Amino acid sequence: MASLPSLPLLLLLLWGTGSHGFPAPSKTQDQDVEMVQKYLENYYTLKNDGNQIERKRKNSPVVEKLKQMQEFFGLKITGKPDAETLNVMKQPRCGVPDVAQFVLTEGHPQWEKTHLTYRIENYTPDMSHADVDSAIEKAFQLWSNVTPLKFTKVFEGQADIMISFQSGDHHDNSPFEGPGGNLAHAFQPGPGIGGDVHFDEDERWTNDLRNYNLYRVAAHELGHSLGLSHSTDIGALMYPTYFFNGDVQLSQDDVNGIQAIYGPSPDSTQPIAPVTPQACDSKLTFDAITTIRGEVMFFKDKFYMRINFFYPEVELNFISVFWPRLPNTLEAAYELAYRDEIRFFKGNKYWAAQGQNMLRGYPKDIYTSFGFPKTVKNIDAAVSEEDTGKTYFFVADKYWRYDEYKRTMDKGYPKMIAHDFPGIGNKVDAVFKKDGFFYFFHGTRQYKFDPKTKRVLTLLKANSWFKCRKN
Repeated sequence: MASLPSLPLLLLLLWGTGSHGFPAPSKTQDQDVEMVQKYLENYYTLKNDGNQIERKRKNSPVVEKLKQMQEFFGLKITGKPDAETLNVMKQPRCGVPDVAQFVLTEGHPQWEKTHLTYRIENYTPDMSHADVDSAIEKAFQLWSNVTPLKFTKVFEGQADIMISFQSGDHHDNSPFEGPGGNLAHAFQPGPGIGGDVHFDEDERWTNDLRNYNLYRVAAHELGHSLGLSHSTDIGALMYPTYFFNGDVQLSQDDVNGIQAIYGPSPDSTQPIAPVTPQACDSKLTFDAITTIRGEVMFFKDKFYMRINFFYPEVELNFISVFWPRLPNTLEAAYELAYRDEIRFFKGNKYWAAQGQNMLRGYPKDIYTSFGFPKTVKNIDAAVSEEDTGKTYFFVADKYWRYDEYKRTMDKGYPKMIAHDFPGIGNKVDAVFKKDGFFYFFHGTRQYKFDPKTKRVLTLLKANSWFKCRKN
């Protein structure tokens, strides 16, 4: 293995990220058995001893390799080829192992200089030369903004980082396999092919939301060119999944990784990098929470968190996996159960969906639809009572009550939160109703409130639903 220091770290293409929570056949099919065996041999150094996977004992190498793979992708660690594990294994992906000595060569290779050159050897016909140049330049800027590194484009000769579009076998021991497989690969820092980036010309490259955004893929690959391997942080640019919702930025995990190699930027003003929320962070707060078809979904920045019957671990993923047209950092959400509808709020606008389907004609404004005065600029939290058809909207230290059947705001509102919901404070960040009780959230605190007695029953941590051992 040590003789292969320049094997690339490829960008994985893993579609199907929105499949959590849906049942699948419990029995492993014959073709799945063979596929699991091959997958673990190819990507997790499982040795082929001629035995089939289902004949292995509980403490066999197969079980250990399955656990290793499940841990890497943030799956429930069962050591079994369950539905969720099979789903990940069946996605197109790269040919380089996730676990091997040469994924990061010994000594963690890095560039020994801070001024690097790059050259774009050829261009894809999918985009104009100017758009390709812009995408590559912006990708380099992401990394130069947070490090001492500077990148200069050259137009001839050998550059430190050579960038090209290639098809099929292009003589680097890592052939592309046509559309929809490996999008690109990059080599770690070093002489010769080190640092170089190859994009698969058989893919369709774009500068928008269509497959595949060159800026997004280039930003990921250049992380490899600078010495980073894949991250297990789903919010990181270096996570091994292609995902693009129009926003490309480094997470704090990416920044920590690249600065561990090269140090911080000498500039005094540093861009603020988002931090991926952690379910068991005792300081976790929420932007909005709502019930959805019996489940509870928590929203934070561009992510959702949920627990459901089929996926007992806390599921963390991008909001846009379910609802691509929703904005990030939602401010309120509630379920209107009798219409099987979820409504999401940000600023003075709101969106509606049924399940994963966004309804047409949105966003709409809260003034025309609900009758709010123009002094209300945004909704802090909202919850609807299925039995009464009343929806409560919380704004600063007041709340409104809306009749969903009459489609009018009830008279006499707004009222003071502290008067009608004593004990929960003057401000609500998020709220939902379950089993007859309201659950109010403010900061890291959660209040279980009985609407019949108008009393707080229990004071909890905001993330108590995630069953963390320590809070």
